[in-house]
Amino acid sequence: MELLLIVVLFAAVLALSYAAFSFFKVKKMDEGTDRMKEIASAIRIGAKAFLDYEIKIIVIVALVVAALMALLISWQAGIAFLIGATMSESAGYIGMRIATYANVRVANKARNTKNLGETLKVAFRGGSVMGLSVGGFALLGVFVVYIIFGILGGQLDAVTSAAHSTDNSILGMLVDGYNMPTSFTMTLSGYALGCSVIAIFNRIGGGIYTKAADMGADLVGKTEAHIPEDDPRNPATIADNVGDNVGDVAGLGSDLLESYVSSILASVILAIELFSKQIFGDTVILDKMIYFPIVFAGIGLIACVLGVASLLIKAKLSDNPHKELNLATWISAGIAIIGVFAFSYISFNDPSFSAKGEYGTVFETVQFNLGWISPAIAAVCGIVSGILVGLVAERYTSADYKHTKRVSAASVEGPALNITQGLALGMRSCMIPCIILGVAIYAAYAVCGMYGVALAALGMLSFVATTVSVDTYGPISDNAGGIAEMSGLDKDVRKITDHLDSVGNTTAAIGKGFAIGSAALAALSMMSSYLFASTDLTTGGDFTKGADSIINLNIIDPLTLAGAIVGAALPFLFSGMLIDAVAKAARKMVEEVRRQFREIKGLLQGEVLPDYKTCIEISSKGAIKEMRVPAILAIAVPVVCGFLFGVNFVAGILIGSTLSAIMLAIFTGNAGGAWDNAKKYIETGAIEGHAKGSPAHDAAVVGDTVGDPLKDTVGPCLDIFIKIMSTIALVTVVVFRDNNLLNWVMGLLK
Repeated sequence: MELLLIVVLFAAVLALSYAAFSFFKVKKMDEGTDRMKEIASAIRIGAKAFLDYEIKIIVIVALVVAALMALLISWQAGIAFLIGATMSESAGYIGMRIATYANVRVANKARNTKNLGETLKVAFRGGSVMGLSVGGFALLGVFVVYIIFGILGGQLDAVTSAAHSTDNSILGMLVDGYNMPTSFTMTLSGYALGCSVIAIFNRIGGGIYTKAADMGADLVGKTEAHIPEDDPRNPATIADNVGDNVGDVAGLGSDLLESYVSSILASVILAIELFSKQIFGDTVILDKMIYFPIVFAGIGLIACVLGVASLLIKAKLSDNPHKELNLATWISAGIAIIGVFAFSYISFNDPSFSAKGEYGTVFETVQFNLGWISPAIAAVCGIVSGILVGLVAERYTSADYKHTKRVSAASVEGPALNITQGLALGMRSCMIPCIILGVAIYAAYAVCGMYGVALAALGMLSFVATTVSVDTYGPISDNAGGIAEMSGLDKDVRKITDHLDSVGNTTAAIGKGFAIGSAALAALSMMSSYLFASTDLTTGGDFTKGADSIINLNIIDPLTLAGAIVGAALPFLFSGMLIDAVAKAARKMVEEVRRQFREIKGLLQGEVLPDYKTCIEISSKGAIKEMRVPAILAIAVPVVCGFLFGVNFVAGILIGSTLSAIMLAIFTGNAGGAWDNAKKYIETGAIEGHAKGSPAHDAAVVGDTVGDPLKDTVGPCLDIFIKIMSTIALVTVVVFRDNNLLNWVMGLLK
């Protein structure tokens, strides 16, 4: 089975090689006029300065967490944590760098060609560097962990050898050398946690930065001074463009890399946990179940390279960006589907798995209810549900459909009705995606048990490199529009970039749907692994009853129910902290922009340039200061609650927070996307008599400003929030399972 890792390494190297090729191809393109180069350089320097400063904080946090993991869990888990952190930060940093090179080249391509298709190709090539880096670095890290700890370190052998230990108690496993804290499960969890910690800092820090600048620029520049978006007279406009790169590119990359890794490893961890609790005892199928997710991820990444290339090698693209981007996504998804069925057949089409044994067939003990095809069907459940969730997001956020048009029409009556209509849209948009996710979970479980649910999460993100490429092209196009405006380029250039940006808002909403959907499925799988890890090893399983024999959780148990109530409130507390952080930073930005308009003579007349640097510093300091508490909250809650109240309370927290976060993330993402596109719809002149600068447009700008922190800070951070809590809980449960305050108090009372 180890030879299959060659597929994983090949996929990672292929993706990173193609990303490097596109990186240097973009960088060789002409940047345009001297003014364009000057603006692009300012954006690049600002983005790099923020990310470099943020990395200093992240390094300190990462080293502290790694040291604690090495001390409390195992040194292997601590090193794996650092590997995950390195891979996640590398993807985000490279993505940010290419975005700051591609933005000006997109603007210049539009200036030279006046062709939408040619401009789209440059923007997508820049985005593909981010997308392929996400998939490539994620799988490269998994490969390294498998080789160093799983194979060379002997942890994979320990998994199967543990089953043959005559003593299945904790003491017996310690004697045999297979104690849970040093297991491969904990090492994989450490790798996933490293990715998660980087993602939450990048997403929160980048999200606060970009929205503080965006809100400051819009509230004063558009609604008070009535100057265009990205006007060079606006002091916050460079900070706004910097924010697109640190939040919507670097943050996005780290976010979805973490989602991807969590989805892959949730499947592997669950297989190991099922085996370690002796739900089944066949080591042959265990090996296949351990390797299947990462090889499937490798096949999916190869599919993404082909899907991305299908768009980039075309001689001529149409003037319909949505169609071209969708085609690349469909090609990637289609190849991934074919690949998973083929690999499922190769892996599990073994006659011995269908032979009757003491506890039934091997397929029955692992809950492969449809035989060898079960894992493939479970993965396809995830792929199909992800596409459907994305289509629903498009339906609710695109200005091509009635829902967003209603928000635009409500703007005519003022900002209050615009906001009211957007809130209604966001709330209503939660129902259908939740039904889709519910059906996907049940279907995946029905054909393949909890392992199938984990594979459904992986299936949803099996073509993540393409979806990230599509997502990243949006902020690159947005930046290109800002550069075009500040450089005084022809209006036709801005028209092209605005068209690309509008489509980018919809693709971003689709991507966020994929992210929260996969987060829900991955969190559920991690939760199952948590319940396995929290079970006393002396109980063992029952081959005749399957996994349900030991992981039943009584939701009406007072402690579990109390945890669920607290957990349901946590995403709201977390979201409130983020919005408050954005508001604080935005308030300082608004004051600074007003001050410059008031005190710098000739600024509004365009006679002098504003002080961009001060605005960049305000966003940077505000983001770094405000991101710490929300990030630490996500990390600390499961640990603190575990040591205080034990396993059941934390299980309740995981259930409650996951359920409420799903609704909240869908609501914020779709409402924010609709407000943004409703504003752009008015700017196109689609509503007669209400163009740019009209009261209706002002109302739409207010709505867009309300939606900014929702769709770009709250929504994207919630999926990381629930996954990092599940991962933290899984990593630390082996410690607080028998060592918590509640158990100690109850022992004294007996």
